[in-house]
Amino acid sequence: MIKTYHEAPKSLFKVMQTYTDGDYALVHLFESDPTYYNLFVQALAQGRDVILDNSVFELGEAADGPMFAGWVRKLKPTWYIVPDVLEDASATIDRFHQFTSEYPDLPGKRIGVVQGESMSEVIRCYKALEPECDMMAFSFDFSWWLDLFPVGGDANTPTKWHSFARGRVWMLEELLRRKVINRYKPHHLLGVALPQEMKYYASMKKLEPGNWSWIRSVDTSNPVVHGLKGIAYDAKGLQDKETQKLHELINYAPDFEQVRLVISNTKMFRRFCSA
Repeated sequence: MIKTYHEAPKSLFKVMQTYTDGDYALVHLFESDPTYYNLFVQALAQGRDVILDNSVFELGEAADGPMFAGWVRKLKPTWYIVPDVLEDASATIDRFHQFTSEYPDLPGKRIGVVQGESMSEVIRCYKALEPECDMMAFSFDFSWWLDLFPVGGDANTPTKWHSFARGRVWMLEELLRRKVINRYKPHHLLGVALPQEMKYYASMKKLEPGNWSWIRSVDTSNPVVHGLKGIAYDAKGLQDKETQKLHELINYAPDFEQVRLVISNTKMFRRFCSA
């Protein structure tokens, strides 16, 4: 079973805890929204697993070091994601080492994010960060995957979301084949392009547990956002993706039908994670 974390509007926070293994916090919302911050304080007090994200996906640029370190010290999350730079291995490595040298003793476990604009850069970034991390993480939407799996290139890539899903599967298989992956360290999947991608990892964890047990967890707002948009998962997942970011809906108040769809999608996603 791959552990699940789903970002959700504050109004659904408690509901989502029933169907997830932990809670996922976006640091850029803390200062302007004490209510949001306190939800994670309460979650930790209840023994919940909490990952504190640096908000690079939401803002395009990760939170600055002093601000992020300050919130890590205050919240004391289970895990925190060291600030990274999208698709830039060199900048990510530099920023990682700068942050960890300035803040070596933060509370919680350290997550490093692998970035790069090619396979060789991804490998270089992974090898530079992995020895100093408690968990490694992989994004869901590297642009260079579109060159490997072009949209419309075959029947399996009708949209860019299919290309992204295939791209990450290919990349992780390749990292494993090249013996880059530390199979004794947990790894986290940052977001999903399409939820059915999780079926592959879950099935491989069952078929080859020795090779795939390193995939520990995934975070995504995908089942929540689609439920709020009135879109239900089916047994095959989705064939397209809404691009709405959850942080823009943090104060949203859903109606009964939207809540029903969010819960249904979340349960289906969890099934995908257990294959």
